[in-house]
Parts: sequence; structure tokens; C-alpha cells
Amino acid sequence: MKLQLATRHALFAILELAAVPDQQTTATAIADKYGLSSHHLAKVLRTLGRHGMVEASRGIGGGYRFAGNARRLTLLDIIAIFEPVGAASTAGEPGEHTREGQALRLVFGEIDDAARATLASITVETMLKLIRRAGTAR
Repeated sequence: MKLQLATRHALFAILELAAVPDQQTTATAIADKYGLSSHHLAKVLRTLGRHGMVEASRGIGGGYRFAGNARRLTLLDIIAIFEPVGAASTAGEPGEHTREGQALRLVFGEIDDAARATLASITVETMLKLIRRAGTAR
């Protein structure tokens, strides 16, 4: 699955902030860790703030803090803010009106449904556990 740059930024930011929910972290610190543009990440963080997933505080010692519920917030919740997830329209594409085109649309629709279901079933808390497990396996 190929995600847009802003979506990947959002996932990294949420995972970073949710790992230390009692602390504030700057956009620059997150950007430096993941090799991201801090300017682009700041835009993404503002969008996440408008959706109630992060809180921002300004000034010295300011930064961002995770404001969501890691047990309920899913990857789909985050991704859906930045891009559509699921069935893309094939209307107007060559061959879509044929039996083969219709059969392909059904198959791709099932794949989209499976991807949506998987993303909706993985919470931020699950991701944090996977990250911790991967860190201890090294």
C-alpha cells in the first residue's frame, strides 16, 4: 500500500507522541528522527490537532502532545484524514464496461475492503506494542 507523504508523516508523528503521552515533543525533534521536513510535519500536526488527535502548546518548552485514546484510535482513523481508503472509482477507464473489467472491479473492491478492515482493526496501542517488541528483538 502506497501512502501519501502527509499520511506517513501523520503516522510517524502519532506513534512518536503516543509513545510518551505525558510529554511534549517538538515538530523538529520528530522531523529529525524520521528525516522529515519540519515545515511539512508542522502542517500535518496542525491537521491532526484540528481532529483532536494532538494538542499544541506554544512558547518555550512548547510542542505537541498526544491527545487521542491509543486503545481506540486506529490506523484507518489517521489515514482517512489525509487520503481516501477503499474503493477507487474505475468509471471512465478503458475496459471497465466489459465483463473482465467488471470482474476486476469486484476483485479490487474485495482487496480494498480487506485493507480497510485491517487498518480499522489495528490501534495505536497495538502499533506501540509491535514497535516495543521489534526493539527488544534486536
